[in-house]
Amino acid sequence: MTSSSNNTSLFQTPVRPDWEGFLKCVTRSGMPERVHHIELFIDPEVQDAVCARFGLEEGLDRTDPHFALRRQVRLHEFLGYDFVRCGPEGMDMPMNRLVTGDTAGALARGGGRSYLDEHRGPVTTWEEFEAYPWPDVEKMTTRSLEWCEENLPEGMCVVGGSGFAHFAEHLTWLMGYTTFCEALFERRDLIRALYDRILEMNLRAATLMTQFSCVKALWGSDDMGFRGGPLMSPDDLREFVLPGHKALADIAHAAGRPYLLHSCGNLACIRDDLVDGVGIDAKHSFEDTIEPVTEAKKTWGQRVALLGGIDVDFLCRADAAAVRRRVRDTLDVCLEGGGYCLGTGNSVANYIPLDNYLAMLDEGRSYS
Repeated sequence: MTSSSNNTSLFQTPVRPDWEGFLKCVTRSGMPERVHHIELFIDPEVQDAVCARFGLEEGLDRTDPHFALRRQVRLHEFLGYDFVRCGPEGMDMPMNRLVTGDTAGALARGGGRSYLDEHRGPVTTWEEFEAYPWPDVEKMTTRSLEWCEENLPEGMCVVGGSGFAHFAEHLTWLMGYTTFCEALFERRDLIRALYDRILEMNLRAATLMTQFSCVKALWGSDDMGFRGGPLMSPDDLREFVLPGHKALADIAHAAGRPYLLHSCGNLACIRDDLVDGVGIDAKHSFEDTIEPVTEAKKTWGQRVALLGGIDVDFLCRADAAAVRRRVRDTLDVCLEGGGYCLGTGNSVANYIPLDNYLAMLDEGRSYS
C-alpha cells in the first residue's frame, strides 16, 4: 500500500467513527477498509493545544456538567478515533507522589510532573493496610458511561478502562517499588492481601463496564517491565499479577468483548502466559530499543492484534516528513492481513511535538 497523497495540509481525508471496523482490527477479523487509530491516552496539554488550534470548544458550554465529556468526544471524533476511553468513577487510590519540573517545552505542565515515590508507598505494614482509605466497590458510579450510552455520535464506542487493571503497578505504587521487592521475601502475605483488594475493585469495574452496550472492549493498563525484562520475576507475575488480568479477560470474553493490554517493557519471557494463559486479544506499547512493532508482527502479531508502535523517542526527534515515511513503512508491514491499529508506541506525551503527532494521524488517514 502507498500514501494516497503527499499533501502537507492536515486531515484532507474525511474519517467517520466506525467501531465495527475498529473491532475487526483488534480481533484480527480480516483486512480493514481503512486505517484505525488508537491511543492509551493523550496528555491534557496536547488536548488543550489541539482544541485551541482547531476551535473545537466552539459552541460548548463550560458550565455544562458534561463539558469535559462533550469536549473529549468532539476531540476524538475530529482526530479520527473510533472510541473514547472511560470507566466507572470511584477507583481513585491515594499514592505517595513527588513532583519535579516539566521540561516539555511549549506544552510543559505548569505545576510540574508528578511521579510515584519508588522507595516508600502508603501501605508498607499491616497497620497501614488497615488504615488505608480503600475504595468502596459498592459506591462506584457509572455517570460517564451512562452519558456515553445516550450521547456518543453514530459509529463511536467506548473502550472501557480508565484507571483499570493496574495490578503490577498498584502493588508497587502502594508499597513503593523497593519496599515491594523486600516484601517479596519478607511479607508475601501482605502482598497477597493488597492483590486481593486490587482484584476486588477491578472485578467490580469490569462487571459494571460490560453492562453498557456502548462499551465494545476492555483495555487493561499495567506496566510490568523495562527494557531488559519484567520488573518482578515471571513466577511472581504468575502469582500476583497475571491471574488478575485473566479474571478480567474472562469477564470481557464472557460478555463478547475483546481484552486489550497495555504494558511497557520487554515481556518476551511471559508472552505465552499473556496470550495463552490470560487470553489477551491485543498488545499495546512498543519501543524500538526493545522490539519495533514491525518486528513484533512476526512474534506477537501472529497471535494477537498489535496496537500503536510509532516509537515515542522517534516522534520526539524526527521531523514531520520522517514521521510520514515511518507511518507508511509501518502500515506496509503491520496492516497486511489486518490486526493493527496505528498510534504512538506508548501515549501522546506533552513532549512530543504537536505537528509530529498530527502528521502521524494525517498520514494514517490518507493511507490507502
